[in-house]
Amino acid sequence: MKVRAHVLVSGRVQGVYFRQSTLSEAQALGVTGWVRNSMDGRVEAVFEGEEHSVKMLVNYCREGPPKAKVTNLDVSYGPFKSEFKNFVVL
Repeated sequence: MKVRAHVLVSGRVQGVYFRQSTLSEAQALGVTGWVRNSMDGRVEAVFEGEEHSVKMLVNYCREGPPKAKVTNLDVSYGPFKSEFKNFVVL
């Protein structure tokens, strides 16, 4: 089953290679979507793909790369929209 997840990651998540490492993880898992820095200091992302792969990527975001310190992760799941062809950093 394919799903979509919208993720907001709080903490020390900008300037620590979070977006690029999320891109690498998404590509390895075959997940499509995007990741970007938000103006409020969080990282925001949308993931689409097989439920298991999307959940693995969400779990990756709970910790992120070594220099990150995630303090909160907001996740909302929704219907798969087949909106993306690949995964990009915005």
